[in-house]
Amino acid sequence: MSMNKEAYLCLSAMLRAREVKMLTADRAARMLEASGFEESAKLLADCGYEDMTGLSAGEIDAALSAHRAALFREIETLVPDKALVDMFRLKYDYHNAKAVLKGEAMGQDPLRLMSVSGRIEPEKLKSAYDEERTSELPPVLGAAMLEAGSTLARTANPQLADFELDRAYFAEMKTLADELGSPFISGYVRLLIDAANLKSAVRTARMHKSPDFLASVLVKGGTDADRIAAADGDGLAAIFAHGPLEKAAAAGAEAMSGGSMTAFELACDNAVNEYLKNVKLVSYGPEVVTAYLAAVENETTAVRMILTGALAGVPAATIKERLRDLYA
Repeated sequence: MSMNKEAYLCLSAMLRAREVKMLTADRAARMLEASGFEESAKLLADCGYEDMTGLSAGEIDAALSAHRAALFREIETLVPDKALVDMFRLKYDYHNAKAVLKGEAMGQDPLRLMSVSGRIEPEKLKSAYDEERTSELPPVLGAAMLEAGSTLARTANPQLADFELDRAYFAEMKTLADELGSPFISGYVRLLIDAANLKSAVRTARMHKSPDFLASVLVKGGTDADRIAAADGDGLAAIFAHGPLEKAAAAGAEAMSGGSMTAFELACDNAVNEYLKNVKLVSYGPEVVTAYLAAVENETTAVRMILTGALAGVPAATIKERLRDLYA
């Protein structure tokens, strides 16, 4: 047996065993039905989270970020292909890059808004940009920060700078997925790109922006961006018909005509989660690790929504309608 196969067998078995402790729809419902924040937080103990009773909203966010970062570090030491974990760390590098650029533009320290879950420590990323040492960063990230910084300085429009970083993020993610050589993982990234482009198309229509503006926003690597840029609501539904985003595109067409954006975005995210559930029939391999890491990200988002919502006194029904489907 090859070393890689043996490593994936062991890691997949460990992750499968952990899946039974993950937040299920049942557990989430019990958290929502709890008498208050304290009781809701206590119910998380069975899912392997630290005791978060008594924490503020900011402290909850920090605890969940630390939980996720610790998981990334652990799996990084066990997985044969580090690119699998990097694929998920990327999002936080680019989030941090946006925070650094906006902090510079507004004369504020971005560190409190930065995540510890990226490949690059927040302080290192900030100092590399501030001191013009972006060559020390991963090449795509460093180049994207320079380009986005130039765009922000030229236009004073943070949204345009964000678009630059989003394009680089998805391009780098696609490269990592392609290097892993798994059709499932490449399909997952393609689906993320399609979902992001579908969201951009709907938001652009609701803002009454031009097709040219939309074309400048769309990300390459998924369904033909030119077709998406030229489509109306019915056209979008036709483009994504018979695929994983079929229901989301139909909801998007409704949202373009004034329907619910919450329902549409929920449908996009649930389509991605449904795709990941196909891995439940796979015994071992990089696909199992990918699905688990994505499931943990979805879980921490759900936990944050439930706990911070309970802390703020948001009605349980309001929180529930915003929750994405869970993997477990």
